[in-house]
Amino acid sequence: MADSRPETTATEQTPQAPAPEPKETIRPGNKTNEKYGYWWGTGRRKTSVARVRIRPGSGKFLVNKRERDDYFKRDQDRKAASAALRLVQAEKSFDVFVNVRGGGITGQAGATLLGVARALRTYDENYIGALRDNGLLTRDPRMVERKKPGQAGARRRFQFSKR
Repeated sequence: MADSRPETTATEQTPQAPAPEPKETIRPGNKTNEKYGYWWGTGRRKTSVARVRIRPGSGKFLVNKRERDDYFKRDQDRKAASAALRLVQAEKSFDVFVNVRGGGITGQAGATLLGVARALRTYDENYIGALRDNGLLTRDPRMVERKKPGQAGARRRFQFSKR
């Protein structure tokens, strides 16, 4: 049986296509997404994570595709979520879009606060001084203490019985 493949020598090689140039990807942490004009910031608090996008606009504030006042029922959570905007007098200057997951409502409000502050920092570096002086760029490191074995909780013990 004869081999039907054509013979090739070592000097003959198939031309290879040039390697594609890498595309520039826009990720949270980059200054802006040129296509849509967003500035990103990520905030965390306890077990909540908020991904925040801001852009110059009319003051729309959406959290998980709902209005801020509908999502955060308590007044202190609403104030916390927009504290960074209020500090730089930009509440009506930016549209804010937040995707937040995990934790409870208060933790989500704290995560939103940090995310908005970080997004404002990337938008304009002149805001950094005011945001830092008010502690809005510092992540709150407090987390829930773990439960220990042989105890009812992190610190709570089972009732001691002498007899």
